[in-house]
Order: sequence, then structure tokens, then C-alpha cells
Amino acid sequence: MAQYKNEYFPDTLTHPGVDLAEKLEEIGMGSKEFAIRTDKPEKTISAIINGKSSITPEMAVRFETVLKIPANYWLNSQKKYDEIIARAQRQRELSSCVSWLKKFPIKDLIELGWIPKFTNPYEGVEALFDFFAVSNETAWKDYYLESKLKTDFRISLTREKNPFALSAWLRKGELEAKARKTEKYSESKLKKSLPILKSVMVSEEADFDVQIQNICGSAGLRVIYLPSIKGSCVNGATRWIDGSPLIQLSDRFKRYDIFWFTLFHEIGHILLHGKKDIFIESDEKIQSEPSLAYKEEEADDFACDQLFSKKDETEFIRIGKYDQNSIIKFAKTKETHPSIIVGRLHHRNVLKKNIHTKLLKKIDFSVK
Repeated sequence: MAQYKNEYFPDTLTHPGVDLAEKLEEIGMGSKEFAIRTDKPEKTISAIINGKSSITPEMAVRFETVLKIPANYWLNSQKKYDEIIARAQRQRELSSCVSWLKKFPIKDLIELGWIPKFTNPYEGVEALFDFFAVSNETAWKDYYLESKLKTDFRISLTREKNPFALSAWLRKGELEAKARKTEKYSESKLKKSLPILKSVMVSEEADFDVQIQNICGSAGLRVIYLPSIKGSCVNGATRWIDGSPLIQLSDRFKRYDIFWFTLFHEIGHILLHGKKDIFIESDEKIQSEPSLAYKEEEADDFACDQLFSKKDETEFIRIGKYDQNSIIKFAKTKETHPSIIVGRLHHRNVLKKNIHTKLLKKIDFSVK
């Protein structure tokens, strides 16, 4: 990260043209004569002396011949001047982005180690630029809001309530995914892995998250877990990066059933839909993308069928026994998890939200 110290911004900023003017005065040579001797237009020499034009390598070599001052002196002077000007411009640019910085959940990003601690807002802006691998706020907007990059997937967070937090969460997932090696994607292998994944859910072993990554990884699907950050309001997301699918899951709500439903929902997107769209499961969207709405319904239906089908749901409701033991027993016969049934009944308003909450197993990625 760049450090902003006084040496980058001296009190006096001297263009190499000033040195040129002083040298010409010292030897008693006018700018017109110097222009003739260097075979350059007088207006070009005048522009350099007045700080309105730069000394090029070709000019520096000619200056060396006439003035007996090494070309690298003029080039180094010009380079230093240009750098100072560029850094001054950069600081002005960073200053204009401080309000942008404040829109992100900076405390969360620092505590999670996604960006380093900083001592002033300019360092903070640079930290975000480094994190997103963009040079300025406009570049961030072009990538995350305007969908200007023509790549594996289209991303536009303009419909999201908080695109700032969400973009940070998505970016971290992208970084984690690129660091994880995986097999070449195979749709057939992924389909065959579905019952295996469901058995992992039912067994609820402590390393279920690792098992998921290994099972999906063998089919060429990367699965990344990230804690929910303030303002992101997202359960999961699916997109294709470098020709391979990526599922990114959060621990929002800290619930086992929501986690598993989201996982299968995202797998549904991969198996049913194309590679060009990014699917974000968030309840904070201002308005769902019309062209994606039916795909979300299809992914929901896919997850329902895999975890606790509507047919099984209807059968359970018909039986009408909603006590804890009946739920556990029915879950066992249908090879699903009790929390999936409770979550479904809560969602359908068959049971009040405060009923059987003990069956809603908890998860927390921040402590893994």
C-alpha cells in the first residue's frame, strides 16, 4: 500500500525546464539559439522552459550534445517531476473517494483480515483498491455496477440494497476460489454426488463443510465458505470463473437448514441454468431481475425436491403430528435432516417460528 509522506509533495516543485532556463542564462545562450543548435522548434523549447511540455529521451540526448550535461540528468529530473505530479493527482483522487470508503463495512473487513489496518482514510481507500484490484472508484463501479466486463458471467449489483458490502463479500470469494485447485467440471459427476451430499447433511458430522468441498471438488465445483459481513444480507451466490462453477456460501442466520437449502439451490443453478449469469441469494434485493426470477423458482424447486420434496411435505402435513419425536422419525424415514422439515414448516407457516427451534442446528463459519 502506498504511504503518503511529505517527501512526495515538496514545498517547491521544479520542472526541469527551470533548470534548462538557468543553464542557458548561465552560458549566455538564448532560447532561439538553443532551438537552432538542437534542431527543435523554438516553441517546443519555450514550452519546456515554461513547464508546459516534457523533455523526451530524444531531446535529452540533443541537450547533452549542446550543453554537455548528461542526458540521464534531464531524464531523471523529468521522471522525478512526473512522479511527483502523478502522486499529487493520486492523492486528490484518493481524497475524492473517502466518502466511497465509508460505505463499506470496514470494521468487518479488517477484523476478518480481508484488508489491512490503516491509519488514515487515504490508506483505507488504497487498501480497498488493492483488495478489489482496481485503480479507482470508477473502475469498481464499471465492474460491479455497470457490468462492463465481458467474461464468464455478468455481474451487476445495481438492484442490491447494499452493493458495497456485497461486492466485498463476492470479491473475497473470488480470491479464495482462485487459490483453490479443483478437477475439471463434470455435470454427470455433480449429479451423482447429490445423494452423497444429502447423506453428509443427515449424518451432521463436525467436518461436514470439508466433506462438501471434497465431494463437489471431485466434480469440478468449488465451494467457498465466508462469514456474513454487515450489510451483505446474502446467503449464497453462484457464478462461473475461468470456466469452472463456484458456489459461495455464508453463515447468515447461522442455521444448518438454511445453509443446506442454499447449497442445493446453488447447485440447481449450475445444473439447470447457463454460465453467463451470477445468482445471488439475498432477501434485500430492491427488485428481482425479471429475467432471472423464473430461474430462482426453478432452483428453489430443485432444492426442495432434493432435500424434502413437496410430496413428502404434503404427506407429513396430512399425518398432522408436529411433535419433536414425530419430526425426527419422519426425517429418518425420508433420509433428510429434522431441521430441514422444521425450516420448511416455518416457511409455510404450518408452525410458528418459535416452535422446535432446538431442532434448528447452528453453524458459524467465523470460528472455523
